Amino acid sequence: MTTNPQPVAEALLSRVAGSPDVLVQKIDVSRDAALLVAIDQKTYRAASFLDDRVLTAGVQGAWVGYGRLAASCAAIPNARPLHFIFHAGHVGSTLISRLLEEAGGVLSLREPLSLRLIADAHDVLGKPESFLSEPAFFALLDLHLRLWSRGYSDTTAVVLKATSICGRLAPAILSRLSSARAIYVNVRAEPYLATLLAGQNPIDLRGHAPERIRRLVSHGVDSSPPLHALSVGELAALSWLVESWSACDALDAGGGRVAAVNFDTFLGNVEDGIGRVAQHLGVPHDAQFAQRAARSPVMTRYAKAPEHAYTPDLRAQVLAQSRAQNGREINQGLLWLERTARANAGAAAIINRTNGLA
Repeated sequence: MTTNPQPVAEALLSRVAGSPDVLVQKIDVSRDAALLVAIDQKTYRAASFLDDRVLTAGVQGAWVGYGRLAASCAAIPNARPLHFIFHAGHVGSTLISRLLEEAGGVLSLREPLSLRLIADAHDVLGKPESFLSEPAFFALLDLHLRLWSRGYSDTTAVVLKATSICGRLAPAILSRLSSARAIYVNVRAEPYLATLLAGQNPIDLRGHAPERIRRLVSHGVDSSPPLHALSVGELAALSWLVESWSACDALDAGGGRVAAVNFDTFLGNVEDGIGRVAQHLGVPHDAQFAQRAARSPVMTRYAKAPEHAYTPDLRAQVLAQSRAQNGREINQGLLWLERTARANAGAAAIINRTNGLA
């Protein structure tokens, strides 16, 4: 990323309200500042993550004070309907996001880093370590909801796909934007464990574990044994339980505005599944959209890294291999869920409800 702070900042601020070509890529509540970067429609389309991976060489950016940003965005002249994809992680949300683009007119925002930082700020509201009062926090959230609603001339709807750990912010988002609709993508516990253990993803299994166990404790679940004593299968089970809890909270908070999507069921009939998702979100589409999406080349690539081939059949093979290789750890995770359910009625309700997904 290249910067020439003052001229770049002024140029970006002059454009931020009217165009998605200026992204609020990062926020720093301790500095009361935001990082603006120049981006374009092609980059949005290609990006699987709007995090630091978009800060490539040559990208212009500058930090600005939040007061100036808010003043520049008091009104958004090109606001579009804004909807959301929440998910438990590694359950096909990126694929669904890319398939929705087949409708035409959908601007996809995949995993903006600023949403993760807003979720972190929400976690400490009312605590001594919070830099934000409650009114200041909701002003921050409202500002980003306005920013995320910006569209291009051909944009009919914006669909933001959150990072998995940001599902905990869904109730707050839905309370602030009454027109928003959302889906929450998940799978039952056993295929989730097989998926995570197939990749042995250290970011999910260890990187997010401290934040996830804090959320679990906030629901009244005993935190023993501690993270260092948990096997990888138990860490995966903890991840599934916490994110499933967020899914149930979102479904309860949103009522009919949030629809649960079981990714395994979705893959069983992609044409029907993507049609239902588009219908629920109110994404404008023609009569051939669902058929076109189901036959899209997107279905033959790994959605987070389209340079790699990946199909539903290959996914099934990967899961079968994981079950054969990681059966002991999968069982360890399932046993951890059983013990947690016996010890905590709230956890038992979440486990039964989520494993009952159609």
